[in-house]
Amino acid sequence: MKILILNGPNLNLIGKREPEIYGNQSLDEYFEVVKKRFQDCKIDTFQSNHEGVLIDKLHEAMGKYDGIVMNPGGYAHTSIALADAIRAIGIPVVEVHISNIYEREEYRHHSYTAEAAVKSIVGKGLEGYSEAILYLIKK
Repeated sequence: MKILILNGPNLNLIGKREPEIYGNQSLDEYFEVVKKRFQDCKIDTFQSNHEGVLIDKLHEAMGKYDGIVMNPGGYAHTSIALADAIRAIGIPVVEVHISNIYEREEYRHHSYTAEAAVKSIVGKGLEGYSEAILYLIKK
């Protein structure tokens, strides 16, 4: 199985940004653990702070990946364009949020991208990525 892990804005700062919310481990460090844990899967990772680049990456995934794990960051709450791209590509996308968006500011409670995804995992910390991969493997 080939899986793309796609991360949105500010997630390049995980491990440094608000450690009380996101912890001290960087995504790169965590994804090395994930790749060892799921050795039967080919896992690629990509991060961008730019909405259009994320949309392009979703489009490029067509025919290349069996599933996508996506943390759209703040774009989850604002981007109908990302939600449309998820719907357009025909690949199952599991949305992940490290923190529990429903226990944070009210404007974070709605996710346009979750409406387009096959599943949404929130508040499980970095382990939410592993849970999303397991879901895609079983699906």
